[in-house]
Amino acid sequence: MSPVKHHAILAIGGAEDKVHGKEILHTFFERSGGTAACIGIIPCASRDPVAISGRYQEIFAEMGAPKTVVMDIRDRAQGEDPTWETIVEPCTGVFITGGDQVRLCGLLADTPLINLVRQRAQLGEITLGGTSAGAAVMGHHMIAGGGSGESPNRSLVDMAIGLGFVPEVIVDQHFHNRNRMARLMSAMAMQPNRLGLGIDEDTCALFESDGSFRVIGKGVIAVVDPSDMTHTNEPDITASDPLSIHGLRLHLLAHGDRFDVNHRKVLTVAKS
Repeated sequence: MSPVKHHAILAIGGAEDKVHGKEILHTFFERSGGTAACIGIIPCASRDPVAISGRYQEIFAEMGAPKTVVMDIRDRAQGEDPTWETIVEPCTGVFITGGDQVRLCGLLADTPLINLVRQRAQLGEITLGGTSAGAAVMGHHMIAGGGSGESPNRSLVDMAIGLGFVPEVIVDQHFHNRNRMARLMSAMAMQPNRLGLGIDEDTCALFESDGSFRVIGKGVIAVVDPSDMTHTNEPDITASDPLSIHGLRLHLLAHGDRFDVNHRKVLTVAKS
């Protein structure tokens, strides 16, 4: 049996391929240990957790996962039950499904379960994947909701606290598919010490333990970097006034490109 590759954290923009190549889900499966994996599924963001977890259980079983466990948590008291820690302990991979990121954080933020998942993911002891809402919660700061299709302003984005798996990023998902660039730019004006990642559908940021991520999938990841921002009127305007932001940097990264989050630079350009 080939040795397990190093564990990673995967932030997926939603609507990942579940039928044909399943490249992103295959990558999650392999990095979780492949045919030796025990995969935990957290479907709490979904209004139909049984159906969504069943779908992923089926996919991972077809790939050859010997064991999957579902953490179907429906209310806050249940989420705080320390028994979940013993259920997640043997997992080599944890997958957080789509749905509503506010619901997900409401049920799981600061619970023993999610604190253990975060600790183990950051230590490289498990592979963590999150799609759609499961990607939105990756940062310390989270885009909880908001609009699209208008020029950047503060009322375009609702910010909240996420689950902090990769604290320095702010993730927006279904990105170009739902025209969310203005929303992410508005968020970065409010949080200039973070790095914005706009992740397309069927596209994934795969974070390695060295603080870099690689792009996998069919779309693009927009990196919005405010670290050289020279000015924003964000503190001085009302919520609906147009935002002025000077000196934002933008990178569009495609499959195979790598980016160093700590040093804010592109590392590898994919060979075409």
